[in-house]
Amino acid sequence: MIITRTPFRISLFGGGTDYPAWYRRHGGAVLAATIDKYCYISLRQLPPFFEHRFRIVYSRIETCSQIEEISHPAVRGVLQYLQFPHGLEIHHDGDLPARSGMGSSSAFTVGLLNALYALQGKMVGKRQLALESIHIEQEIIGETVGSQDQVLAAYGGLNYITFDAETEFTLQPLTLRRERLEALNAHLMLFYTGIRRTAANVAQSYVSELENRKRELRITYDLVKEAWEILNGDSDLSALGALMDEGWQIKRSLSARVSNPAVDELYQRARAAGAWGGKLTGAGGGGFMLLCVPPDKREAVSQALNHLLLVPFQFEFMGSQVIFFAPEPDYTGAEQRRAGQNLTPFRELEI
Repeated sequence: MIITRTPFRISLFGGGTDYPAWYRRHGGAVLAATIDKYCYISLRQLPPFFEHRFRIVYSRIETCSQIEEISHPAVRGVLQYLQFPHGLEIHHDGDLPARSGMGSSSAFTVGLLNALYALQGKMVGKRQLALESIHIEQEIIGETVGSQDQVLAAYGGLNYITFDAETEFTLQPLTLRRERLEALNAHLMLFYTGIRRTAANVAQSYVSELENRKRELRITYDLVKEAWEILNGDSDLSALGALMDEGWQIKRSLSARVSNPAVDELYQRARAAGAWGGKLTGAGGGGFMLLCVPPDKREAVSQALNHLLLVPFQFEFMGSQVIFFAPEPDYTGAEQRRAGQNLTPFRELEI
């Protein structure tokens, strides 16, 4: 049995410049962090006593005999990539809901890939986890997703990440003083809007037009460096909130699907109550709203959005980890014999 724990993330600045269609021509950068909310994957080799070879438990339960029959795109894509030869049982549990802008899909892919390597007795590096997860999501599954989520899920931490065609990505952790890091955490509030959407569907509404959005994406890119300089200095964090508001207004202009009247109303209520700025995490359309709020205004903002769920969080710095390992019986020989002799799985006798 293997259990992996992989963090979700909050994106602060630079979202949109991490799509390969953009950064392989123009370069990209993001400033983002992982938080202490996780995706858990438990995995074991399935004993050869069942009619199926794969059992996948998430918001639904799948039992399949072939990889190609699996409906869950990430499970199917990861198993196709690794050409995994054995039957498996996979369980997913998450601290936050899927399709909510917290990088949950990539956390799942990274965590599953990490677990499958561990099941084979392999310990792979974080860069390999990130690059292979990017390949699986963008090339094998064919999702319209960027590249920041996979990097953050693999590495963890508060990071300045640059993207280009030559190296794919370079990660630089922000080594802030403890007091500065605690101040940043104290100025951020995370609310769940209750609006669920699929990030790839929202992203499709503007990714194909990125070349026509050069001005907006170049400003978005520049905001990352400005935010990095603010965090590395001693200035009041109100400047960071103003940058978040500027970045959100630019992102809203990319597509009509990034925001909607309900989200706009929530954001205006938060601003009226004292929030300096904010944004929807992820591609937009719904999910979680991240706000930059002076500590003395937190209560007012909470009251203004009291119908929403406030999610307390702390930054985390470990990335995807194997948190449990227990060796299992090796059923490889039994599986090979069954496959070679075309035997049916064991069935219980009715007496």
